[in-house]
Amino acid sequence: MSEPAPKPQHLLWRWCAIGSAVLLLAVAFGYVGGWLAPKRLTAQRIVDALQHNGGVHPGYRRNHAKGICVAGYFEGNGAGSEFSRSEVFTAGRTPFVGRFAVPGGNPYAPDGSVPIRSMALRFSLANGQQWRTGMNSMPVFPVSTPQAFYEQLQASQPDPATGKPDPSRLKAFFGQHPETAAFLAWVKTAKPSASYATESYSGLNAFYFVEAKGVRHAVRWQVVPEAKDAAPGPAGDTDYLANDLRTRLAAGPLRWHLMVTLAAPDDPVDDATKVWPADRKTLDVGTLVIESEQAQESGPCRDINYDPTVLPDGIEVSGDPLLPARSAAYADSYLRRTGEEAHVPGAAHADPSRQEHP
Repeated sequence: MSEPAPKPQHLLWRWCAIGSAVLLLAVAFGYVGGWLAPKRLTAQRIVDALQHNGGVHPGYRRNHAKGICVAGYFEGNGAGSEFSRSEVFTAGRTPFVGRFAVPGGNPYAPDGSVPIRSMALRFSLANGQQWRTGMNSMPVFPVSTPQAFYEQLQASQPDPATGKPDPSRLKAFFGQHPETAAFLAWVKTAKPSASYATESYSGLNAFYFVEAKGVRHAVRWQVVPEAKDAAPGPAGDTDYLANDLRTRLAAGPLRWHLMVTLAAPDDPVDDATKVWPADRKTLDVGTLVIESEQAQESGPCRDINYDPTVLPDGIEVSGDPLLPARSAAYADSYLRRTGEEAHVPGAAHADPSRQEHP
């Protein structure tokens, strides 16, 4: 027996219910995208600010645009396996694809324009998992929240008359953000180095290592170089970092020790502007070995999104609010630059088989 046809009022209620669901979905997407809340901070607004400050350079990252690809392996010594169940910390080799870079959105900037260098790595574990991390050659991050970072970008906007940031705006910003004191103290003495190979690189955000039994340990990590022959950059060479790296690798691999520091119970875990005391337990869990380099335009690092929240089992994100903001901004930048590579004449086309989708 067939069911009776719905009454008109029942059809009306059904369409109202469906329409309400669609409307709620639209509102949700609108809110996430920032369309219905124009003052809400979004990844798009952060990347827009980076793009405004650094200029538009199609096909390049919106920050750390100037860089070079590297490849090698991590030789784990087993010391980290006590605190993390990830297989990357067992004794043995894990290959990685990495990238050295300098901050800023201009891929043609002189290497000596800023004192900061960065190292990003993507470890490919034998079990199919990945660990991605982005580190910088500074001890702390300037600010502790995405909103403060966005305000810093706004304060750093170039003045159209001079092409440089307005000192009064920067002074006002730093005056309103006392958490920047540790970073500013470092900046006063920091000088651009002449080599990526002689820098230490710190993962400024804290994470959790997770044992096989589920016990968590708050950690930060740093890679410390074996090479120590730091020197000022050569005068007149705006690309000395890549040239130096090629020269060094022609003579043999370069090595860094991966040092993992464990937090004490009262140490700040969710604030990247604060350092932990120097007496905290630190483990040498293995050696990073870089064997080769390649120009980023055609190298294996070009299409990698070094999202620091892509983690293997045994490492987890902390509650640091900068981590989800970094992840979202990296994804937005990735989509912009790979879309430009596909449409800009003369730009290198992205290889779909190598793309790392956020």
